[in-house]
Amino acid sequence: MKKVLTGLDNLHIKVWKNLKGYRLGLLANQASLDSRLNPARDIISELLPGQLKVIFGPQHGYGGQDQDNMQETDHTQDNKLGIPVFSLYSEAREPMPYMLEEIDILVIDLQDVGTRVYTFASTMLNCLRAMAERGKKVLILDRPNPLGGEVVEGNILRSELYSFVGPYKIPMRHGLTMGELALLFNKVFALDCDLEIIPLTDWNRKMLWNDTGLKWLMPSVNMPLPETAFVYPGQVIWEGTNLSEGRGTCRPFEIFGAPFLDPDAILKNLQCEAVKGCILREYLFIPTFNKWKGKLCRGFMIHIIDPQQYRPYLTSLAILQVIIKLYPDDFAWTRPPYEYEYIKKPIDLIIGDADIRSKLEKGNSITEIKRGWKSELEAYIEWRKPFLLYQ
Repeated sequence: MKKVLTGLDNLHIKVWKNLKGYRLGLLANQASLDSRLNPARDIISELLPGQLKVIFGPQHGYGGQDQDNMQETDHTQDNKLGIPVFSLYSEAREPMPYMLEEIDILVIDLQDVGTRVYTFASTMLNCLRAMAERGKKVLILDRPNPLGGEVVEGNILRSELYSFVGPYKIPMRHGLTMGELALLFNKVFALDCDLEIIPLTDWNRKMLWNDTGLKWLMPSVNMPLPETAFVYPGQVIWEGTNLSEGRGTCRPFEIFGAPFLDPDAILKNLQCEAVKGCILREYLFIPTFNKWKGKLCRGFMIHIIDPQQYRPYLTSLAILQVIIKLYPDDFAWTRPPYEYEYIKKPIDLIIGDADIRSKLEKGNSITEIKRGWKSELEAYIEWRKPFLLYQ
């Protein structure tokens, strides 16, 4: 199998010469490694000595050390290079003017997971805005979408629910790379940013992560495996409920549940269509932190048996609806705040459409709910075409 080359690989091979003489900033984290596991920081500082002036880190920190939503990361310093490391998940989620004074070009190298609510895209958007306002350039080192670029899934985000977990009207599983998202944001927000994408080599839209030949590098602390990324477009929904999404276990998002669940009853009530391509196996677990810490939870572990058939968003919505129906006295939506939104329901921010929550509560069939977003999703597929870098 031919290994895909990332934007960082291509920077290392040839593009770095174009950066000679410029003062550089780098937005990256622990997963910003090339295919030989060399960090972006080291590649840039070795090829262009003295030009890297500042490092930025996204949610969870430049080192990927911080655990949960709204757990802020402090600013620090890179001891090897003696340059500042600014957190973009701290007192603010965008670079402050003083952080950009010493740079001409901001290099962004972040591994996305193909799901709208993953905050790296919003962090990138905030950087595009800040650099455009100052007439400075952004260079995106592209990386594969681990879910592939063909299949898209879910409803389109409503504008009244724009937030840090959804800055624009895209579906939950959007089928875009970070480079493609950057092109989209630059256009729809009329940023007029001086933007350049260093593309992938030998990646196509049919590829899932295991087709790339690349090692999986945890982009965040609760994304340990490519399988985690694949279930995430659905399983992130549990963050808006009182069910454990598996934080505090070794397989977050693949494992989920709560003390009050009866797995057998849930399986008996699930529609067969909703669990295509996966098997739900009963699983007992005790979270070591987060929701239900120290309590025995009953639930499931999701096993993906056919990624071509499996639709994570639809599957998790179907499970959610059954739980709402079976446990009206025990089940609850989590209350704000969620990702710095203090009024709106977290579940509405995550799903992106309050009407879908209402339909789930009323018992509308999952097939009917899916039918409701079909035309918008088809329109999105056509609308996104000008932003696609890979065919």
